[in-house]
Amino acid sequence: MSNHDPAQAMTDDDAVAAFRAALRHPTVAGSAYDAAVFSAFHETLRSSFPLLFAAAESVEVPGDALLLRVGGTTDADPLVLMAHQDVVPIEPSDTWTHPPFDAHDDGEFLWGRGTLDDKGSLVAICVAIERLLGRGVTPRRDVWLSFGADEEVMGHHAAAAVEALRARGVTPFVVLDEGGAVASEVFPGVTKPVAMIGVAEKGTADLRLVAHGDGGHASTPKRGGATAKLARAISALDANPAPARLTPTAVAMFEAVAEVAARPLSLVLGRIGSASGLFARVLTRLGPETAAIVRTTRAVTMLEGSKAQNVIATTATAGVNMRISVGESLDEAVHAVERAVRPHAQVELIGGSGPTQVAPVDHPAFETLRRVTREVLADAHVAPYVMNQATDARHFHAVWPHVYRFTPFHMSKAQRESLHNVDERITRASWLEGVRWYERLVEEA
Repeated sequence: MSNHDPAQAMTDDDAVAAFRAALRHPTVAGSAYDAAVFSAFHETLRSSFPLLFAAAESVEVPGDALLLRVGGTTDADPLVLMAHQDVVPIEPSDTWTHPPFDAHDDGEFLWGRGTLDDKGSLVAICVAIERLLGRGVTPRRDVWLSFGADEEVMGHHAAAAVEALRARGVTPFVVLDEGGAVASEVFPGVTKPVAMIGVAEKGTADLRLVAHGDGGHASTPKRGGATAKLARAISALDANPAPARLTPTAVAMFEAVAEVAARPLSLVLGRIGSASGLFARVLTRLGPETAAIVRTTRAVTMLEGSKAQNVIATTATAGVNMRISVGESLDEAVHAVERAVRPHAQVELIGGSGPTQVAPVDHPAFETLRRVTREVLADAHVAPYVMNQATDARHFHAVWPHVYRFTPFHMSKAQRESLHNVDERITRASWLEGVRWYERLVEEA
C-alpha cells in the first residue's frame, strides 16, 4: 500500500445511499432483459463512485458486463473481485412487505431484490475501493473487478472475462466471488456464526427423461402408455438416490465446526473423518440440506405430456436438475441416472458441467481470507465448504486454482431463505461491516 494525504472518503450514509440507488434498477437478465435498465445502472455506478471509475482501466467485454482494473504499485499477482449485476425476476403473484425495487430502508434492514444476491457484494466492493482511493491509498496488487450481467441465466460474461484476463497474462493471487455467508442457525448445537468459505462448487446439469407410448383418444386408454412409463422412471429415480459419501472438504468443514459446537456434538464431529461412511449415511437421514452435502442430488422439476385433456400423450417428458458432487464427473452422473430409469425412459442431456476443482485451504490466499474474516467479522468462525449452487466463479476455477466463494455478510436463516424469494433483505449494520471486510481484504492482500 502507498498512502498519501487523506482525501474525503465516502461516509456510511453516502455508501448506503449508493447501495439504495443501485437496488432501484430492475436489472433482470433473460426474457425480461432491458438494455436501457443496465445502461442506467452503469450510469448510477459511475456517478456514485467517481474516483473508482476515474482510476480504473475499463476492458471491453461482451454485453453489459464490466471488467475494470485498478492499478497497484507492484507487479504482484492481482486480486480479482467478482459480483453480478443481474437479479432474478419478480413473480407477479408474490407479495413483498416493501416493493422489491424501492430499496426501502427501515433503519435496520435494507429491503429489495439484489440486497443479498448480488448487488450487496457488488456495491460493497465499489464502496471499499472508492474509500481507499478517497484516503489516498493505492493497492499493492492490481485489483480486477469482474461484474457480469448474466449469472442468473448461466450466461457467458464470466467466461469472456476469463479470456480477457488470460490474454493479458493475468495469474490471480486470489479470485473471490459470491458464496457462503456468515451464517447462523446452520448446525444444531452451534450458536457461533460460521463464515462458510466456498472452496469448490458442485457441478450442474439439466436432463430430460423421455418416455414413448401409443396415443389415441382418452376414452379408450391402454395400460403402460408414455405417462405411465415416465411415472415409473421418476419413481425409480426417487427410490435410487445417488450414493452418499463424505468428501475431504466436507470432513474439513465438520471438523472446523466441531471447534465451536457444544458437547456432545463437538466430540462427534471431531471424529467424523474416522467413520466418514457411517456419518454420510446418517446425514442423508437428517434432511435435504445435510443430504445434499454428501451426495449428488437429482430433482425432477418439469413435467409435460399431452396438450389436451382428452388426448393420450405419445411422448411424456420430465426435467431433471442435478447438482454433481465433487469427485464425480458429469458423464458418471448422467450414466447413473440412465441406469436408474432403464427401461422405462431414455435420458437426454440438455447441458451441464462437472464440479470444479477444490481450492486449497493451506495456501496464503485462503489464509488471507481467514485472517481478514477474523479481524473484521470477529464473532465468526471460518469453515470451508462446497457450494451446492452454480456461480460465475466456475469459469475462473476452470483456469486458476485459488478461487473462493464468500459473501461477507451476516445472514440469518430467514434471510438465506429470502434468496430468490420474497422479502430479500440485509441489515444496514451487516452490509457496512461487509464493506469494511472488502477494504481490509484489498489492504491485506
